[in-house]
Amino acid sequence: MAIIGIIGGTGFGNPDFLENSCTAKLHTPYGAPSCLPVTGQCNGVSMVTIARHGAAHTIAPSRVNYRANIWAMKHLGVTHLIAVTAVGSLREEIAPGHIVFPDQFIDRTACRAATFYEGHEVCHIPMAEPFCPGLRQILADTAAGLGLAHHAAGTVITIEGPRFSTRAESRMFRAWGADIINMSTVPEVVLAREAGICYATAAMSTDYDCWHASEEPVTWELIQKTMDRNTANMRRLLLAALPQIRCGSCNCRNDAASSIL
Repeated sequence: MAIIGIIGGTGFGNPDFLENSCTAKLHTPYGAPSCLPVTGQCNGVSMVTIARHGAAHTIAPSRVNYRANIWAMKHLGVTHLIAVTAVGSLREEIAPGHIVFPDQFIDRTACRAATFYEGHEVCHIPMAEPFCPGLRQILADTAAGLGLAHHAAGTVITIEGPRFSTRAESRMFRAWGADIINMSTVPEVVLAREAGICYATAAMSTDYDCWHASEEPVTWELIQKTMDRNTANMRRLLLAALPQIRCGSCNCRNDAASSIL
């Protein structure tokens, strides 16, 4: 039976959509998660939620305890994890308000613990297909059925932050083939694969970063306004997708077992 985890904000940091909700007080080998996980049910589906940047969005991207968050999800039985994230668009066709389900990432982080395996073990986890294709397909099909503007694939580049990109960097990322940009996908996606959890990202485009000369430069105020306008669409998407998620044969769960030295 699938247990669905959601990490992120965009209307899901305060999980008022859960029934029989309660906080799970737990300790992890990696310290405290971003906030106490909240467990409950939604439309008969068992769920766990964590606000990535804390309940009041006070944790900077580089300081998120990604390992503790993923470990907590695994410990609470999560089989499928949906990461909700705000992203900047690096493509004209990905307009603010559109939802993207990336299938690839480029890692530009530098200060984050990106593996559970330390000391006497090394895990060379495969990342050719980093996002669970089955979970991505469910999200994309659901978005299409709801008539939501979306993109079924794309490459997300994760930067260290917390600053935004320079215009030169933004143009370089476009030249590299990146479609959207954020500060949180890596190492979250890598750790989920090491933990054997199916992982997909629902990314909301909030702005055109700073490459787009005709648009105002990205600011947190601009991001927040777009998120506030589109929270309802993201919630409709996820609540409609939840009952369709089932446990099946997926390499996401087995990759780590054959990757440890």
